[in-house]
This record gives sequence, structure tokens and C-alpha cells, in this order.
Amino acid sequence: MPQGHEDAAGVVVPLLLSTPPRLGPVRLVALDGPAGSGKTTLAAAVADGCAQQRRRAHVVHMDDLYAGWSGLEGDIWPRLAAQVLEPLRRGRPGRYQRYDWVAGRFADWVDVPVPDVLVLEGCGSGRRAGARDVGVLVWVEADDATRLARGLERDGADARPQWERWMTDEAAHYAREGTRGRADVRVDAWGRMAR
Repeated sequence: MPQGHEDAAGVVVPLLLSTPPRLGPVRLVALDGPAGSGKTTLAAAVADGCAQQRRRAHVVHMDDLYAGWSGLEGDIWPRLAAQVLEPLRRGRPGRYQRYDWVAGRFADWVDVPVPDVLVLEGCGSGRRAGARDVGVLVWVEADDATRLARGLERDGADARPQWERWMTDEAAHYAREGTRGRADVRVDAWGRMAR
């Protein structure tokens, strides 16, 4: 785990644990920001930090919920709310259907236990529709060139058109949602605190 992300988790975890649960018995942290900025790495560090505080954390990746490259909007939030957030609010396990990016369709079901902390990681995780449930909103950012390079390294050069379209879609999403301005904590791609 990169040291910067561990340091950032060292800020996020105590802040989160100092807030009361807002999602029934669960504390929710949303790690939002553009694709390729380092949210997944930070999510792992936050989950580890929770474990060190003897709190059970479960990570849900928004990548598993998007309906493909055009899935940032649409029915993603209603599905997440119905399948995961509402059951957890009632103290019951959640369950969502994971999107298979290779097959281009929803596939297997993934169980979500009732954790002490739910780490919701991915583009759009901090949208206003879920603000009442979020204890801490974290914005993770990187410049476009870094993000695109990371994405193409992961997904291959053939994915460039999809990445470019996604970057346009997420820019519109973040302008509309004002996510960065609402964030409690801002972190850069290397886990350093951002202004």
C-alpha cells in the first residue's frame, strides 16, 4: 500500500469514526472523483485503517454497478439504494448484481454484509442523492493525462474512445453535482492532501 494513501486513510478513518452512523447502524464513507485518480487504492487503505480500529469495513466498487461505459447516470443510484443502502439502513445484508464488463451484461449477485463501515468507492459515489447517508465524503483527484494513462494501462489502448467519452460524462456529472466543493477531505492521486 503506498504510504500516501495510508496517510490519507489516517485522516479519513478517525474523521469517519467520530461521526454517528447515518445509514442505520452503518457509517458510510464515499470516495468519489474522476476515473483513474486513485480511489480504489485509497478504499483499500481506508478498509485496512478501519480493521486496525477493530471496525468491520466492506468495500463496494461502483465499477461493479455501472451498466457499462454509459452507466454513470441512469438507474445506478436507484439500484444501489434498493439493493444495498436500504437493506443496510434496516440492519439487513444487501445484495447487488455485478456488471460483467467483458460480457456486457449484469451477471452474478454479490452479498454485502452489515458492516460497521461501508466504503463506497467510485465515480458518482458522492452524489447529492445519497448525501444524507454519507458520514464523510472524500474527493480524489488527478490530472487528465495521469488518469487516462492509468485507465489505458488497465483496460488496453483499444478502450481510448470509451475512456474519452467517460471523461466527458464524468466532467458533466461533477459540474452538476458540485462534488469536489462538498467534500470533507480532498486527496490527490498519490494520497496527499489537496486543497
